[in-house]
Amino acid sequence: MTRGVGATALSLLGLLGLWIVAAEITADPTVLPQPWALIAPFGKALASGELLYHLGHTLLRVAWAFVLAMSVGCVLGVVMGRSERVNQWLDPWLVVFLNLPALVLIVLCYLWIGLTEAAAIAAVTLNKIPNVTTVIREGARALSPDLDAMAAVYRMPFIDRLRHVVLPQLAPYMAAAARSGIAVIWKIVLVVEFLGRSSGVGFKIHLYFQLFDVAMVLVYAFSFIAVMLAVEWLALQPWERRVRRWRAA
Repeated sequence: MTRGVGATALSLLGLLGLWIVAAEITADPTVLPQPWALIAPFGKALASGELLYHLGHTLLRVAWAFVLAMSVGCVLGVVMGRSERVNQWLDPWLVVFLNLPALVLIVLCYLWIGLTEAAAIAAVTLNKIPNVTTVIREGARALSPDLDAMAAVYRMPFIDRLRHVVLPQLAPYMAAAARSGIAVIWKIVLVVEFLGRSSGVGFKIHLYFQLFDVAMVLVYAFSFIAVMLAVEWLALQPWERRVRRWRAA
């Protein structure tokens, strides 16, 4: 564990060093400012409350889209993985949505629903559901028939079978879908905000892009990246290690 943390720290320091060298080579803060040049604008945005306001709106959209995509995707994945007939009907739909560009779905949701919060969350959710479904479907197909037979022999109620037989086997697949999902969702949320919202990190990046303010673009981008890395390292990775523990036992 300590070795892993040390490797991560060294890797991030290497990335910081590369940034410093690249900024020194360009020698133009309007193109790429040095890391320490972001401290003052970051402090100003934080003190004004503007950074936390827009960060909060983005995180709320990420949370809504994540919960909806995981809920719908898990249900569809289990059903498609356990029923070949349902899978034959829904698989073409799944392939279409997997290959439909995210930008197209975002634009269509805005055109059909309007420039609303519901359209923004729907666009992100629809972009992620196919990926979650695909991962969970493979997990449902890998469920142990021996454990199913045991549950049938002991006449386990549906809820107990789901809790003690199905979910423990699906947990590693759900963790994998969640980890990949959160990474994709927050990126799509920024695009959604960039195109059609009046709040959020994506909106602010769009604003400072129009002003050619690279420093503030980096301030908002790295602030949100830091939050998502914290979610990844403090919540998702420990959860994934925990749910995989029984396989190594």
